[in-house]
Amino acid sequence: MRMVLTARIPTRTGNELIQSGQLSKIMESAFAALQPEAAYFTLDDGERTAFFYFDMRESSQMPTLLESFFMDLNAKVSLRPVMNAAEWRTGLSELMSGT
Repeated sequence: MRMVLTARIPTRTGNELIQSGQLSKIMESAFAALQPEAAYFTLDDGERTAFFYFDMRESSQMPTLLESFFMDLNAKVSLRPVMNAAEWRTGLSELMSGT
């Protein structure tokens, strides 16, 4: 199932990781683990925030995929299922046809 993982990194933690050179290593590990179809970076409520769109086959993957965000980044993490436009159209079509 396509998911979006949102990770908000506290400013102090982000600053320390940038200064130590660890932030890029941690993010590269996240890319390798998640294999996202897209990743975006921005600010949310004044904190560095990352959005990763990826496929999660089963919920048992959550510990291996999420724990590094908590432990290495001290991040506030959320995980939600999402649809792309084609999936939304299919779902709406099924809804309208009653299947």
